[in-house]
Amino acid sequence: MSSDMYTESRRVCPSLRGNKFDTEHRKRAAANIFETVNQDALMRLFQKTGDMKAEERVRSIFSFAQDPEETARALMALKQRKKDKFLQIVGWFDQLIKSM
Repeated sequence: MSSDMYTESRRVCPSLRGNKFDTEHRKRAAANIFETVNQDALMRLFQKTGDMKAEERVRSIFSFAQDPEETARALMALKQRKKDKFLQIVGWFDQLIKSM
């Protein structure tokens, strides 16, 4: 390929098509997305999605309600434990297949 093929560059932006980003009218992000959520409603939401640790997840969220960083850490720890459990099951499955 020659470098001449890529010499022409085009800007991709909304103004080329007459559209504008309307960011000033967007709803502002909440610092704590769980602040107006009922604890029972959140647990039902997690349970409906099939979360086996719904109660533990809700407790983590509401026990650290004043500190968003701690909430994030608690949720990430639950996610990591779920991933670790999945990898453990995959390992067992691999061992089962190899032993056949």
